[in-house]
Amino acid sequence: MKKIITICGPTGIGKTNFAIGIARHFNGEIIGADSMQIYKYMDIGTAKPDADDLKRTPHHLVDFLDPKEEFDAGLYATRAGQIIESLCNEGKLPIVAGGTGLYIRALLHGLFRAQPVCEKTLSDLTRLQREKGNLFLHEQLKLCDPVAAQKIHPNDSFRLVRALEVFKTTGQPISGKQKAHDFKESKYQSLTIGLCMDRKKLYERINQRVDIMINQGLLNEVNFLVDKGYSLDLKPMQSIGYRHMGMFLKQEVEFTEAVRLLKRDTRRYAKRQFTWFKKEPDLIWLEPSQIEAAINLINEFLT
Repeated sequence: MKKIITICGPTGIGKTNFAIGIARHFNGEIIGADSMQIYKYMDIGTAKPDADDLKRTPHHLVDFLDPKEEFDAGLYATRAGQIIESLCNEGKLPIVAGGTGLYIRALLHGLFRAQPVCEKTLSDLTRLQREKGNLFLHEQLKLCDPVAAQKIHPNDSFRLVRALEVFKTTGQPISGKQKAHDFKESKYQSLTIGLCMDRKKLYERINQRVDIMINQGLLNEVNFLVDKGYSLDLKPMQSIGYRHMGMFLKQEVEFTEAVRLLKRDTRRYAKRQFTWFKKEPDLIWLEPSQIEAAINLINEFLT
């Protein structure tokens, strides 16, 4: 199996700089594993690598998809796999880095799904979502898969539709399939590093990061997207940051309240990411400052 490095962890912890440091040391290139950084025009709210970062180290699967286009973990695993193959053939070390746990799991182990999506069911559910709203779908999910309903926020229309489609197509709850860990054998030999730090310190970093995003013009970025024709109801526009600025634009909350909720929800998201990654097998936890320790581990892994 091809050897790769995987760097994961919660939002705001410093994965980008850590991955760049590793890539520069080992002649590697970075494959993003972030379900929001894939979208064009969405830069500030997703904390994409900036021009200097991209100049220092090549990045793949970042800033390539129109926000109106669909993308999922299966497509990610396919695209990332192709890039890994190409990099290995060039003698470069693939470094997968990001915080979207499902993307990473799909890449390393494959998806539990054994049959393709039923397009008609998907279309019917999407139409139902438009007509009756997310809360209606969430109530439907509570009836057939209360475990998944507890984990999926009513505003997360993409995951709501996906969970309902799985149940209607297979007759089995998506939570049961995920709980069974019905994943394929590992596709790659991965040294997987999870970044961690004191929770209080991380939450302070997150609050500061939100303030920086606001100062950089997150609201202007959302206005720009709306002016380009991207609806606030679009899946990427319902993500953290964009949803909160949208709430302000729709006059649902004052701006200070939108920022407060953005900080709160980002902290909650980081907590969920920690919970997800703690379940990953053979993950090695390091602090962002321990790059020398990571380099030593990678040297041993590659020899």
